[in-house]
Amino acid sequence: MNDTDGTDGDQNTVGPDLLRVVGAATAALSDPMVDRLAALAGGLLEMADQLNRPETREALSYTLERLTDLHRVGAIETVFALLETVHCARMAMTDPIINRLSGLAEHVISNLGNEEMVTLLGEVFAAVQDAVVATRARPQGEEGLFATLKLLTKPETQQTLRFVLTVAEKIQERSRATGLL
Repeated sequence: MNDTDGTDGDQNTVGPDLLRVVGAATAALSDPMVDRLAALAGGLLEMADQLNRPETREALSYTLERLTDLHRVGAIETVFALLETVHCARMAMTDPIINRLSGLAEHVISNLGNEEMVTLLGEVFAAVQDAVVATRARPQGEEGLFATLKLLTKPETQQTLRFVLTVAEKIQERSRATGLL
């Protein structure tokens, strides 16, 4: 330290060093660099103008509040998991998969347009409704393992089980034949 003015004795070297740095930076700036810096500054100023609008500040404030709420209740992980799932589904939707799905949709639509299929679906729907009504009308007293075993000894129960198993078997055979299984 210099006793007379309270400054470092290296004061004379700081000025020339700083001038050399500024001179080197000025010399290093080429026209393309200046253009890129000007474009960057212009973009930053446009962004600052957008952020300075009241509706933008209000929207950002609301978004940050909601983001904080989501974080507080632990829903951020759920949101990101959902986004990952949607992304994976989108990536999985390749052309062959889309073609197969559209083929399946066309097959379903053409079958539903068939009068015989519509009649069959109507009968199945009516049978399900009848089964719901009949099940509700039955007394609820007999339940458990022994009641089930007793039910299995009835011929109509055995016939119904055979029918259901045969339907399942035929569905499986057709699925294998068409390549679905």
